[in-house]
Amino acid sequence: MELDDVADELYEVPPEEFVALRTQRRDEARAEGDKALAKEIGALPKPSTPAWVCNLLVRAHRDEIEGLVELGNLLREAQGNLAGDELKALDVQRRQLLNALSRQARAVAHQRGHPVSTAVGTQVEETLRAAMADPEAGEALLSGRLTSPMSYSGMGELTGRPKLRLVPPPASTPERAPATKNAAADDGSAERRRREQEERRRAAEEKRRRALAAAQEAADQATAASEEAEAALDEHRRAVEELAARRDELQARVEELADQLAEAEREAAGAVTALKREERRTASAERAVTEAAEARDRALARVAELSGPAAD
Repeated sequence: MELDDVADELYEVPPEEFVALRTQRRDEARAEGDKALAKEIGALPKPSTPAWVCNLLVRAHRDEIEGLVELGNLLREAQGNLAGDELKALDVQRRQLLNALSRQARAVAHQRGHPVSTAVGTQVEETLRAAMADPEAGEALLSGRLTSPMSYSGMGELTGRPKLRLVPPPASTPERAPATKNAAADDGSAERRRREQEERRRAAEEKRRRALAAAQEAADQATAASEEAEAALDEHRRAVEELAARRDELQARVEELADQLAEAEREAAGAVTALKREERRTASAERAVTEAAEARDRALARVAELSGPAAD
């Protein structure tokens, strides 16, 4: 048993299962006689729900997260050398990528039976934003073992686990041409500065192209993954609608049959009542028939008696 393997396992399971699994793995390590490992496992902190969703996202879409972090690195490198329109275009790409990955995070969590609330979704997006803003935050996200969400204030401060402080890049200072003693030296320095400026311009342009290409690729990948997840969600929704319609149809049929059964039961009860009534009438009629037959027999006997020969 290795700590890395245990950590990878723990930070993938839902938060409500974390403590039980951590206890189980700690006890297993202790049973194997590795008290140091058991102590390290027991010290692993439980992740919050937003952190767990981010860990799931890294496992499911690592390439896109790596693209997000790389785009952040390129943006920081190119920021001082890009024009306003170029920065605006990159910012659009950045927002598209963040939105696509945020939707992916919701889809991944939903697949694991954990719908993402608005508050959790906001913290996930803030964590992604922090990972793009700071390299250490990017590494923390890519570890897939976050225990709490991160956020970046834009003032050089990153909050969350791990606690990081952004280090601003060194400010560039313009080069000064050395003093020359004659016009030829001045011309040489001016030409050298021109070449250096041209090289810096080309380097900045190359960084801009790299940043745009990385942003576009990451956004395309995230958009494709998001569209795939949305298509799957639409399919599930259609299935739900079909099943709901089928349920309503069957429920209506059940109610119809229940009404028919109730009517049949009422008719059966009426038939039972009518049957008993007719049975009583039949019994009474049978008694009347018996009595009438007996009266008839007596009358016939009397007629026969009177019709005999007269006595002397």
